[in-house]
Amino acid sequence: MNSVKVDFSKIKGEIKALHGVCCAPYSINAGPNQGAIDKYFKQGHIPYCRLHDCTGGYGGTYFIDIPNVFPDFDADENDPASYDFHYSDEYIKAIQDSGCEAYYRLGVTIEWGSKKYTSVMPSDFSKWARICEHIIMHYNKGWADGFEYNLKYWEIWNEPENPGNQWGPCQWSGTKEEFYDLYRVSSKYLKEKFPEIKIGGYGSCGFYAVTRERIPEGHKTFVPYFTDFLKMVKEEKLPLDFFSWHIYTGDELELLAHAKYVRETLDSFGLTETESHLNEWNIHAEGRGFPSKHTMEGASFNAAVLAMLQETPYLDKAMYYAFQYRTGYNGFTNPITHEAQYPWFSFVAFGELYSLKNHVDVATEGEHIYATAATNGKAGGVLLSNFKNEDGVIETELSGIPENATVTLYRIREGEMLKEDFSVSASGNLLLKINLPLWQVAYLKIEA
Repeated sequence: MNSVKVDFSKIKGEIKALHGVCCAPYSINAGPNQGAIDKYFKQGHIPYCRLHDCTGGYGGTYFIDIPNVFPDFDADENDPASYDFHYSDEYIKAIQDSGCEAYYRLGVTIEWGSKKYTSVMPSDFSKWARICEHIIMHYNKGWADGFEYNLKYWEIWNEPENPGNQWGPCQWSGTKEEFYDLYRVSSKYLKEKFPEIKIGGYGSCGFYAVTRERIPEGHKTFVPYFTDFLKMVKEEKLPLDFFSWHIYTGDELELLAHAKYVRETLDSFGLTETESHLNEWNIHAEGRGFPSKHTMEGASFNAAVLAMLQETPYLDKAMYYAFQYRTGYNGFTNPITHEAQYPWFSFVAFGELYSLKNHVDVATEGEHIYATAATNGKAGGVLLSNFKNEDGVIETELSGIPENATVTLYRIREGEMLKEDFSVSASGNLLLKINLPLWQVAYLKIEA
């Protein structure tokens, strides 16, 4: 028997910012698409947009990455003329104007090809840190005709341990020890200059060795890379306000196992206050993963992950990879028309919960059945997902419903959240039997 019990009278805390994204809708003809960013980010109440692998034919090699913003490493880092903020300003302003907050990755875009242009080790780590200082000053302190966005999260690098391919590493050309030194120098310097921001990294490739027996040899190094990094941070008392990591999988329980592993490992080093950020995730990676990102399989996976992570204590923030038009990893929109597809509406539903703020008590029984819920005291919502359960009938018990509330059922159908004929008035308690077949997502909306 599958069952979900929700008690709106029992507040457990706040809904977490788990429905962030990497990148923003970007037009190859006209730069950041403000209309699309406003439409989607506001509809989904998207809290954070991580700036990594931000590409586009219009300005694609001129923004966000350190070598793009500061193109001549030999130039004077104190001189505003040494910086080119033009396209970065356009991109970040579009995100900020939508009500979302930019989450800035200080580093470079991944380079898979046979020649590396930017994913090389900086020749002077102290100077690199000072360049980052001036980028932060530009967006948070108004330096160089800048802004006062008060961006909170600043991530040092991305996937330095990525082994790359036959052409070598695709993110970091130096050794493990040299990356540790970059983090050591830059994290201490930036935290001293800006104690109010949160410094972290390093966007780990992930920890597949924790859950898989058969993995590429290079992937086996990711775990000791992580633990050795934490040992350095602990021994040298380095800033690590958040640790960021990635996973691509079709198994939601593997994702949960990795979240648990990261949290418990951080805690074992005494880093109990360090936030855990899963800032790249998606259903599968390459191959069959690309089409599944656009289907109800992808939608139910997204909803299952968001609900599961909300109901467990292991993660603080998450960001889906990726919401930009020119990538096979974007399951949110049609690659030709850019119209919303099924998986996007799992984020819309979770965004509704996020806007209600207060996470309420939820108890779930049944394999691969997931639920989470929220209230603002007057209205409420319940997100339900059946990712792999063949039964699909869920006994749903709601309690603590406000006086004379209306309970309405929505499902993801035909590229939108469609209201069902079902709608009932209730007060206090309500028992429903909801038919939720395999790979389906539902949202119960409670309005007083």
